[in-house]
Amino acid sequence: MTKQAGTETRERLIEAAAETLRTEGYAGTSARTIARAAGVNSALVFYHFGGVDPLLLAALDRSSEQRMATYRQAVAGARTLEELVAVATEIYRADLEGGHITLFSELVGAGIARPELRAEIVKRSEPWIDFVEQTLDRVIGGSPLAKLLPPRDLAYAAITYYLGVNLFTHLDADRSRTEALFTLAERLAPRAKLLTMRLPRRRGETTAT
Repeated sequence: MTKQAGTETRERLIEAAAETLRTEGYAGTSARTIARAAGVNSALVFYHFGGVDPLLLAALDRSSEQRMATYRQAVAGARTLEELVAVATEIYRADLEGGHITLFSELVGAGIARPELRAEIVKRSEPWIDFVEQTLDRVIGGSPLAKLLPPRDLAYAAITYYLGVNLFTHLDADRSRTEALFTLAERLAPRAKLLTMRLPRRRGETTAT
């Protein structure tokens, strides 16, 4: 197998793994079902990735990488908590429609019974926690709200909330209850405006470089 052919096969397997996990769930995903969707021999799953779980994690990595690039641009223009909530709502809906919620939720569910898989998922959540923390710090850093709820703590809460919403989405057929949570956040954000006003620096304080 040439290097180009090997790269193409890996790409097909990653795409097939993501689609199979979304449509069949973790329980219905195997080397055989993935290979069939990719149009290759199932032995290539083990040749290129060493097993099904590493391939599924590669599919999650690909999805996360693409989403991170997109969402960094999406939140870059948010200057207020209201704008940030609006962007977060759109991100959730995009993840839902794009199938990432299903992909992520299936792996989280599988990780409950597979500690080695759980550890890999936890490791992959760290860049997202950092991303959320940096975004929150940019929007509310230096405000009374940030003093009350530090951006790092809020980032953990946001990721936990997002995971809970992801899992509950599978139970909420018409999405009404999960949508209601975002509607509530949109109503609360304007009321927190005073808490997000940055405090003036005290005499003698300098801006960090």
